[in-house]
Amino acid sequence: MTATTKMEVDLAKNEIVFTRIINAPRTLVFKAWTDPKQMSEWWGPHTFTVPVCEMDVRPGGTYRIVMRSPEGVEYPLKGVYREIVEPERLVYTQDLAEVPAEWKDLLSEKLQKAGRKFVLEFLMTVKFEEQDGKTKLTIRTRFDSVAVRDAMLKMQMAEGWAESLERLEQHLAKV
Repeated sequence: MTATTKMEVDLAKNEIVFTRIINAPRTLVFKAWTDPKQMSEWWGPHTFTVPVCEMDVRPGGTYRIVMRSPEGVEYPLKGVYREIVEPERLVYTQDLAEVPAEWKDLLSEKLQKAGRKFVLEFLMTVKFEEQDGKTKLTIRTRFDSVAVRDAMLKMQMAEGWAESLERLEQHLAKV
């Protein structure tokens, strides 16, 4: 994890919270989160690509993103937008049900040991706060259980978000 992306685990709310100050105005940062062309340029860890990025950014609208590893393994995710307050906040679900079987098996095994069923839908809240021409970005992921939260952390969720946010900042420096 980089020094500029911070992570907290909120035990009371069963959330993981990432924050990062992005060196760009919030209108540009918000646009990078809601424009599929831009998102496909920065989403995912450093070595991943995004061959599919479809977004219908409105309450009730859906999205689908497919990340591809350097080895060619695809990691699809999809969800539904619940709330959009431009340029302040996005609230959406994130459904990882289509991820590769090996990844699902690993997570399922961890959940079964904890006595939990396999559910891979999270609630995401992304907040964009203006700070002297920069943007304080706060990403909250709410999980249905401690077991799911802990399994996602063990599967390098923190590292993935840190690298995505580094890529976002690099992308915005070019825009």
